[in-house]
Amino acid sequence: MAGILHPIPQAVQAFQFMIFCLITQSLLIESAETVNCSEPTTDSLLSALKESIFDRTEIRPVFNLSTPTNINLSFILYGILDVDEKAQKLNTFLWVDMSWYIEGLSWDPVECGTDRISLPREELWMPDVVINQFIDENRVPDTYYLYVYNNGKIYDSLPFHVISSCSLDIYTFPFDIQNCTFTFNSYQHTVLDLQLFFAEPVESTFQKSISAMTTKGEWELVDMRAEKPSVPPEEVNGAFDALIYYIVLRRRASLYIVNLLIPSCFLIAVDLFSFLLPPQNTDRSAFKMTLILGYTVFLLLMNDLLPVTGNTLPLINAFFSLCLALMVASLLETIFITNIVCGSSRYPALPQWVKVLFLDYIARLVCLSKSDQNGDLEEYRNETSRFVPVKIPKTEAVHTTPPSIQKLKKISQELLSIRQQVDEHLNSNQTEDEWVHLGQVIDRLLFIMYVIFLVVSFITIIVYWMYWYNINVALI
Repeated sequence: MAGILHPIPQAVQAFQFMIFCLITQSLLIESAETVNCSEPTTDSLLSALKESIFDRTEIRPVFNLSTPTNINLSFILYGILDVDEKAQKLNTFLWVDMSWYIEGLSWDPVECGTDRISLPREELWMPDVVINQFIDENRVPDTYYLYVYNNGKIYDSLPFHVISSCSLDIYTFPFDIQNCTFTFNSYQHTVLDLQLFFAEPVESTFQKSISAMTTKGEWELVDMRAEKPSVPPEEVNGAFDALIYYIVLRRRASLYIVNLLIPSCFLIAVDLFSFLLPPQNTDRSAFKMTLILGYTVFLLLMNDLLPVTGNTLPLINAFFSLCLALMVASLLETIFITNIVCGSSRYPALPQWVKVLFLDYIARLVCLSKSDQNGDLEEYRNETSRFVPVKIPKTEAVHTTPPSIQKLKKISQELLSIRQQVDEHLNSNQTEDEWVHLGQVIDRLLFIMYVIFLVVSFITIIVYWMYWYNINVALI
């Protein structure tokens, strides 16, 4: 019986020892929690705090180091200073608020005269929370103080000039939407030592940022998302707790529409209407060369407005290349037509298949039917065919004086020579007119093809632009 009852005193002793430890710890905590002030003045409170929490910056303010320190964090985005597409950098200005608790710290606000006091940062332990995407130093004025509340809460507010890396997709420039990330985590303390929490919903952070935004530059803040990634249990020893904010920015495209897109559309429209200039009477090629030169200078001047990255080229570059290619093709077409029209006097007669294909079928297709240029020639031939050289009968030659007969023969030969020359001239004019007509038909045909290709290309680029823009919006 005694052997059976023997374990009971051991259990009682263990329970008593546990109670003793708890009471001792509670007494220690109680003594550490209370900061006694001799009088309700700042000097008295400061003297009491120096004895309790000052000069303890090396370790976290907890009784047991296995207890993690909880940091509540929020921020306000005050300004979007710059977005560098070439360097893939985002330049912003934040004001970060953090709060945590010092275990065992409290005082009576009535006894000490206040419920909070501002103290220098170097006198207290500070969490080493950083933004992972930092790629440059924080160039802001130094701030030296934080608030300590009577319940042990520490409230700190810090300005941050954040120059961070951001993967920028400029494919839909200038109608692009960018999604940049701010990842807050401890530099050295793992999740077992320091844990981060949202001090407020991300919607409140977004609304405060919109209200406090002081810059109205090229970019605007359109949305803000946030998440707290979970740490797998098997990685808890070496993992870091983090808060991830997604900053959604949209470019204000009005500057680029006015300075880039509208002038390009105007110039391509001028090139389109230059087809109305007759190539045989006007130096259309000189006009188009001047237009190409002006567009090239325009692109060189506007080159600084175009973003360039190593990942991809924006669609606007394809738009500019298309405009330049259309202008060059238009110039080549003008050179070809001018060569046909101006060199028609040296060309032989058109082949019959060319006459049938271009001057009959295609001419009707492009509403440039073949003019009846042979009417006058046929009428002339009918008139001149009535003329027959005069032959003087021999019987009459006896009674005619020889000088008269010689004059008639000479006149007849001259008339025949004139008729041959006129026939040759009319035939050559007909060949030249056919070549000129061929040039006009080809010019009209290429103009129609130019318009169709221009419209289809512009519609394709616009649809593609809208398609990728909608994809980016959906992804965000």
